[in-house]
This record gives sequence, structure tokens and C-alpha cells, in this order.
Amino acid sequence: MLSAKPVNTPMAVSPKFTLHSGIRLTDPSEYRATLGSLQYLAFTRPDLSYAVSKLSQFMHAPTTDHWLAVKRLLRYLAGTATHGIFLKKGNNSTLHAYSDADWGGDSDNYGSTNGYIIYLGSHPISWSSKKLQGVARSSTEAEYRSMANTASEVKWLCSLLTELGIRVNWPPVIYCDNVGATYLCANPVFHSRMKHIAIDYHFIRELVQSGALRVVHVSIHDQIADALTKPLSKAVFNDFSSKIGVTKAPPS
Repeated sequence: MLSAKPVNTPMAVSPKFTLHSGIRLTDPSEYRATLGSLQYLAFTRPDLSYAVSKLSQFMHAPTTDHWLAVKRLLRYLAGTATHGIFLKKGNNSTLHAYSDADWGGDSDNYGSTNGYIIYLGSHPISWSSKKLQGVARSSTEAEYRSMANTASEVKWLCSLLTELGIRVNWPPVIYCDNVGATYLCANPVFHSRMKHIAIDYHFIRELVQSGALRVVHVSIHDQIADALTKPLSKAVFNDFSSKIGVTKAPPS
């Protein structure tokens, strides 16, 4: 694939992949081996997270369509082989995160995809794109669960930074583009319509009330984690990719 024509995005916007898209591969070993390698690469390339996560959901029964999608991802890598996360000096020690969810985006069982990216200053240090277990009954529920997962990771990072002797001067901030989920985090009243959410997700409210965490609403146009929950068009993806922090390596 090194001589293949590069593409500008890791995954096409359409059509949506399902378990039964295409013809089932007779020998899925190459598909699984390639994706296994890409999972390691995604540890340092957040722009690959969604595509790798989505295609990994078909590991047990990959088809020709899924294999073509993997080849497209390799074509994207062929054109961005020099890209990565650039860490520079003079970075501050504030923590902030972007959390997003694609409600019911899975075409097979209407599951939601949770995505978050966490920054230490201007450097991305933790990210995830993962399909949530169970089916969310509303977009607010999907976004709230996503924020709970993000808050858990932020809390762990705060503990890790403390052990490393790095002081976080301000309470971490999570940016969410869902008004209902943002309001629910700070509202001490337990809404009857949200009783179906597991109790352990409500620890985020305790963090907000204690001042250890802030949740702030952000416009959908500034939601960086959007690139970790769904495939995006060329223009939108390129914009978000640079905002995420994945850039071409500077000349040495």
C-alpha cells in the first residue's frame, strides 16, 4: 500500500458499515493482523481512533467491504506518514477535555459511540473512541455517559500528575456540546426521566459540586471530540485534525 494513492480522511462518510456489508472473507487473518497493528499505532495518532475502533468491531466476521475500509485507512496513512503529536516546551499544566457521543450511530443495534480527548495544556495526552454498552434512550443519556467516562479518566490523570509532582493549578474542565447533559451534571435534583441511568454514573455530579471539576457547554462547531465519534467530510476532518494536535513533523 506504500505506492497507493493517498486519501484525505481515514474513513468515508458513507455508506455506513454493518455486520453484513459485503461478502464474508474466507480467510480473515490478514484483516485481523492489520487491524491489530493499527490499534498500536492509534496510541499515538488520535486521528485514527474512530476508524480503528469501528473496524475492530468486525474482527469476528470481516467482509470485503470492511477490508476495503482497512485499505482506505492505509491509504490515509501513506499520505500522513510524517504526521504525529508535536510536544513543545513552555506548556502549562492545566487539564481540559472534550467529550462527545454519537447517539444511536451504530446501524446494527443503534449503540452510541463515546469519544473524548484530554489535554495537558495544549498537548493531547489521553483519548478514546469506544462503543458504549447498551442502547441509550436519549441523546442526553448518551452524552452524560460519555462525560462520566471522561470524568473518570480526568480524575485518574489528576491522581497520576500529583504522584509525578506536577501540580494542576485549576479544576479540570470538560467541554460538552449537549445542553441537557451539561445541565444535568450541575443540577442536584435527580430527574425522574434519568432514573434508568446507572447510579455509578452520577459520581460526576459529586465532582462538580465539590469544585474538583467543571463542565462547560461548547458549540458543536468547536467540539474537537466529534472526530472520535463519527466519520467526517474532508474539510471538517482536516480542521478538527489540526485542532486535535496531529500535525506534520517540523523540519529538524
